[in-house]
Amino acid sequence: MKAKTYNTCFQFNSSAVLQRFYLGLGILLSVILVACGESKSTDNKAAEDENAIPVSVQSVQKENIIRTLDYTATLNAFTEIHAAPASPGRISKINVEVGSRIKKGQVLVQMDRTQLTQARSQLENARYNFEQIDTLFSLQSISEQQYEQAKTQYEVAKANVDFLKENTTLLSPINGIVTAKYYEDGEIYSGAPNTEVGKAAILTLMQINPLKAMVNISQSHFPELKKGMVAKVHTDIYPEQVFDGSVYKIYPTINAATRTFPTEVLVKNNNEILRPGMFSTIKIELHPEDILVVPAIAVLKQEGTSKRFIFVNQNGTAKQIQVKLGKRINDKIEVIADEIKEGMEIIVEGQANLLNGSKLKIVK
Repeated sequence: MKAKTYNTCFQFNSSAVLQRFYLGLGILLSVILVACGESKSTDNKAAEDENAIPVSVQSVQKENIIRTLDYTATLNAFTEIHAAPASPGRISKINVEVGSRIKKGQVLVQMDRTQLTQARSQLENARYNFEQIDTLFSLQSISEQQYEQAKTQYEVAKANVDFLKENTTLLSPINGIVTAKYYEDGEIYSGAPNTEVGKAAILTLMQINPLKAMVNISQSHFPELKKGMVAKVHTDIYPEQVFDGSVYKIYPTINAATRTFPTEVLVKNNNEILRPGMFSTIKIELHPEDILVVPAIAVLKQEGTSKRFIFVNQNGTAKQIQVKLGKRINDKIEVIADEIKEGMEIIVEGQANLLNGSKLKIVK
């Protein structure tokens, strides 16, 4: 009975040991598998970190600017006068030279007065004759037809004297400067065209304060452009100076060929250092506006095209967004795209190495 009892107990203990052995083995295998999995995950993460491209980012900013229209134009005299008498004649005296400053009403040219003297004599005769006829007509001694004839002769003679007076002494109609002289004293003014614009003249006068510039503006801006809007004028000759101007005249029609409309800009020239013919850049100020800007270096150009794009950080991945460019402000530039929002992280360094979907490593 004792031997039988001993064998039964041995078998029971052996089974328990096996169970513990298999349990321990299972736990060991589980630990090994978990450790391998973690090692593989760590290796994958390390590989991803190693492949991530280091970049620097900045936030998209909103700036308030005054929207402008930028154009180039040639400055012109506000007024240009080709001074000449109405009929040919001998020039007695020219009182100015090229470069002379002139005042409105100043005597510029004195023409020969022979015709004026003759006309005055004819006027005196016509006046005397009309006075006699007028007396006789009041006494009903002559017909109304004779009276009207004498009156007409007098009025014609008077008009002729007024005409010759105006064209014998040429006065300046403007404050300005003499820019060209075509005759000398004693020469005969022929009335033949002799200026660049095909007109006949003894002198050319220009009013250079203010000046004006003509620009052709796109029809899309026609509704918002108003007379009196501020303009800023720059020239290469005086790079440090900004000259004040304003919209002076807006033409009412659109050119069907160019889809533009002419606009005159008045340019102040108080010191008269600007001159007609100078090249200028004109900025017409429209209205204040909020725009989105990024560093100019963040914008890339697609090779072989004119398309521009930027990269943004989207949860650690590079996303390429095509943009249109607007106004440049120092080292920043306006970007226009529906996807761009204020505060987005724009990649400003390392973007040349990116593709759409590249993993990013943000470098502070």
